[in-house]
Amino acid sequence: MAVEDALTMTADAVLDFTQERGDTALEKLQAAINIDPLCFNAWLARAEIFYGMRDLENALNAAERAQEIDPNDVHVHTTLSRIWIEKGDKKKAEKYSLRARMLGWKEQIKNNKKTCTVSSN
Repeated sequence: MAVEDALTMTADAVLDFTQERGDTALEKLQAAINIDPLCFNAWLARAEIFYGMRDLENALNAAERAQEIDPNDVHVHTTLSRIWIEKGDKKKAEKYSLRARMLGWKEQIKNNKKTCTVSSN
């Protein structure tokens, strides 16, 4: 039940942010995190909302927490890359961008179980 509540609050918070109610969105995300401190979606949404509000320190803190919860998520690495670009650290941005690409390729390979065929020409 608590996990579902946290996910519902996260979805509501994202909707609030899209309707330019960033402070309300952040309040809902904090409530979701209070219910489930390991709610990856809430931490990632928090990072994106802070990023959108140009609060890079809080965005970075939230993204790093999301990465601790799920270190193999493509989106969190993309978010971290974008944050580091804004902070002016190209080396860290490239590190996270590369990790996001590698995770994306890994997922693509896992989902595309096509077989190779040899042409008989």
